[in-house]
Amino acid sequence: MGAMKALLLENIHDEAVRTLRSQGYDVERLSKALGEDELIEALDGVDLLGIRSRTGVTRKVIEARGQSLTAVGAFCIGTNQMDLPALAEAGVAAFNAPYSNTRSVVELVIGEIIALARRLGDRNTQMHNGVWRKSAVGSHEIRGRKLGIVGYGNIGSQLSVLAEAMGMRVWFYDKADKLPLGNAQKCDSLEELLQTVETVSIHVDGRKDNIALFGPAEFEMMRPRSLLINCSRGRIVDIDALVENLRTGHIAGAALDVFPSEPRSGDEPFISPLTTLDNVILTPHVGGSTQEAQVDIGRYVANKLIDYTENASTSMSVNLPDITPAPVVGTRIGHLHRNIPGVMAHLNRLVADHGGNVVYQALATRGEYGYTVLDIAETDRGLLSDVAHLEGTIRARVL
Repeated sequence: MGAMKALLLENIHDEAVRTLRSQGYDVERLSKALGEDELIEALDGVDLLGIRSRTGVTRKVIEARGQSLTAVGAFCIGTNQMDLPALAEAGVAAFNAPYSNTRSVVELVIGEIIALARRLGDRNTQMHNGVWRKSAVGSHEIRGRKLGIVGYGNIGSQLSVLAEAMGMRVWFYDKADKLPLGNAQKCDSLEELLQTVETVSIHVDGRKDNIALFGPAEFEMMRPRSLLINCSRGRIVDIDALVENLRTGHIAGAALDVFPSEPRSGDEPFISPLTTLDNVILTPHVGGSTQEAQVDIGRYVANKLIDYTENASTSMSVNLPDITPAPVVGTRIGHLHRNIPGVMAHLNRLVADHGGNVVYQALATRGEYGYTVLDIAETDRGLLSDVAHLEGTIRARVL
């Protein structure tokens, strides 16, 4: 395994480097994101790729390097920057960090709710300009206020618990049927939620049907003088519609950590009509950017990559069938194949024909793909070659 090479981009945390190197991997780390052509060139001889949100693993990249690439790890929550179907077609496993920065994002949202309710942004700006304006006008406690959470996944549900602990009353809306935590109340529609609460926090993913989820119609549904927070995906909110509602005062304030268009680096300027407004908190996509979260993400994703290469585990993969295999006994084969009738029968017959003794086997399917892990106590090298050429095989790996 020491010969395997990992390329980590976008200044992934030292913990990922330490974790991989401790297991004998050759690690190269770059601080920047790479474009398509740069990435294709950089992936020459690379087995494992680590990215964050700005590097796109496109079909072009996968078609050029997918045969030699073993796995890709997104050291973040989002996976929109990876062409997951193309990776699966090439037999490349993909992983992300769905939980590691949950707490960090939730704490930012709680802080923004308090800052907006107390108008701390305005007070801070005034003080920096030498203006002492000691007043309670427009300043409120969050205790007793109604919080509406759009998207009740890992972040939304934890926000629900912390907000309720601080005395807020919580409503949520999710397209999937989710169990309420604590005293949170489920809404049957987005319209119901928007007409009920005074503060709205968005926590949905970046799938196509969530683009422009908040536009003119949704802002009109919101109660007058509501607050809006978006720490999920930039394209979910229609920025022009938000600006208009902030200027009219229908929306009293907003906090945004994500934007439809974001600079690729600190050398590029951030341009948005939101910068002209006083009642808006703007942060540069730092919801999960705490030291604690980055350490956890670095360790978690690096270990997922190691577990896949060394144990054939696809646990928590975002594009392949999910298997958490038992410890390795004998020679282990990871076999990704088309989910078509007869593949497993042919595979087991092939093992028998080579005199192989299967001591462990696990199978999982996901849509058009099947994945099996086999441990074989006795066999010959010819079996390993024949498995790779079995009908329906996408990729066979021998550990």
